[in-house]
Amino acid sequence: MKFSMIILFFCFITFSFDLVQSENLQISQFGGKQNTNIAKALISAWTQACASTSAVKIVIPKGTYQMTHVKLKGPCKAPIELYVDGTIKAPVKPQDVGGDEILRIDYVNALTISGNGVFDGQGAYAWKQNDCSKSFNCKLLGMNFAFNYINNSIVRGITSKDSKHFHVNVLGCNNFTFDGFKVSAPHDSANTDGIHIGRSRGVNVLNTNIATGDDCVSLGDGSKQVLVQNVKCGPGHGISVGSLGKYKEEEPVDGITIKGCTLKGTDNGVRIKTWPSEPGTITVTNMKFEDITMDNVKNPIIIDQEYCPWNQCTKKYPSKIKISKVTIKNIKGTSATKEGVIIACSSGVPCEGVEISNVDLKFKGAPAIAVCSNVKPKITGKAPTCTAPSNKKE
Repeated sequence: MKFSMIILFFCFITFSFDLVQSENLQISQFGGKQNTNIAKALISAWTQACASTSAVKIVIPKGTYQMTHVKLKGPCKAPIELYVDGTIKAPVKPQDVGGDEILRIDYVNALTISGNGVFDGQGAYAWKQNDCSKSFNCKLLGMNFAFNYINNSIVRGITSKDSKHFHVNVLGCNNFTFDGFKVSAPHDSANTDGIHIGRSRGVNVLNTNIATGDDCVSLGDGSKQVLVQNVKCGPGHGISVGSLGKYKEEEPVDGITIKGCTLKGTDNGVRIKTWPSEPGTITVTNMKFEDITMDNVKNPIIIDQEYCPWNQCTKKYPSKIKISKVTIKNIKGTSATKEGVIIACSSGVPCEGVEISNVDLKFKGAPAIAVCSNVKPKITGKAPTCTAPSNKKE
């Protein structure tokens, strides 16, 4: 009797294992083949997975695939993992993509995207068409990823390569983590922000390498409780909060921590940027920039409340964005300019609660200086003393 029960037990275990295995959906089951457009196959696989009451794993194995715009939408009934080991290539021309993103996922809870796969935006053709230096309302040329209203989810190990526009846009998400994610694009790839976050809470960017032509990580309005830790950035424009203030309907930014990061050869290090003479009146508070290494960075630490790229604005009136409670601590390395710290706050709403501690930046072997306006920072430990700005720069 006992022996029979053991046999039945093992049969049950085997049956259960097979049942779990059957929940793995191979892209080939839906007609997805190498060197073909797998957009329809992925949508079909997602539709089946989203309807399942048990967890499902969609698998795109090693190989090269083509893909036009795919929009995947929830809510779904159980967790879904999209496991990608292959290389997925977007069309070369933006007009052939069929949408503003290669992969867009909306309204999903408990999503995992993992594997060693590469999403290749093939952006070189599109970068030549970029006209953002001439028009603020320039045309979006296609992102690799858009995540809208995603909760309790993670992206791990995937690489985003040569996106036509932003690599990743995160909007309205909660408890969303990027871990071991990679971004790869050349320094002259225009407007290719690595990860842009807006109106989201509890987003973590961890253990990530970002090389691109714009901000490595950019934080838009409504970003709250965001952690950027152990990120290697370069080339690129650094890690930025903003730009902010361009629009009246923006939401406050609160609780941003940039920690344990390394920036190499970037145009900026850590930055807060707001527009002058624009309607936005939100607050930016509880910012922490800590334990950061700069390697030949042009503007290692910068608060710029007169941000006006390509002269697409007027500086007639000061920024209305109030910045407060900013901690700048344990910053070391080399600056590519003499002014290693620039804190240019608004004359209309001066910065408050700015603390600078243990900042050791060198320019050509000598200590870099700090230039401050409309702010009275608290300086402790080894850190440069603030001086008034001058019109002459080295």
